[in-house]
Amino acid sequence: MTTLENRDRSALLVIDVQTGVLVGAHDRDGVLGRIGVLLERARGDGTEVVWVQHSSDQLPVESEPWQIVSELTVRDGEPVVHKRYGDAFEATDLEDVLAARGIGRLVVAGAQTDGCVRSTLHGALTRGYDVTLVSDAHTTEDLSAWGAPSPAEVVAHTNLYWGFEEAPGRTAGTATAAEVELGGAAG
Repeated sequence: MTTLENRDRSALLVIDVQTGVLVGAHDRDGVLGRIGVLLERARGDGTEVVWVQHSSDQLPVESEPWQIVSELTVRDGEPVVHKRYGDAFEATDLEDVLAARGIGRLVVAGAQTDGCVRSTLHGALTRGYDVTLVSDAHTTEDLSAWGAPSPAEVVAHTNLYWGFEEAPGRTAGTATAAEVELGGAAG
């Protein structure tokens, strides 16, 4: 159903599961466990896995906080897209990586819910992708001291509104890690 021509494949897009990003993250271990199960399923059924890794002044390239968490492993042949902005499509080669693999549907998991995950969800949908957010496989840190809702509320609100998101010729929605369809044709 994607509006991208000849792009009937799906990919699991794993966003910013980095040591420094996940310090103090809400339900960190549960989210990482569910992402681990998604990775096994994707690899088992031939669904592409694409990783996104953020860098910034707080996450310098090659530093310990910049590293992918030890609980998850990038396998040979799985692309890693490096970014400096919230939307993983901005100033990166993500679109080229996805186009080369015929990907028109993204299944999204990772961190931070209220930052890079949201930005990438919207960026993907506006670029023509079908986008499913794995409702129990994304997380964020507690920013309530600065006026944000609790992390659980941020996750719940994102799940709520993404479940109703739509665009012409594209689909959006949510599914749990246990229920989400990974492989197969888009739409």
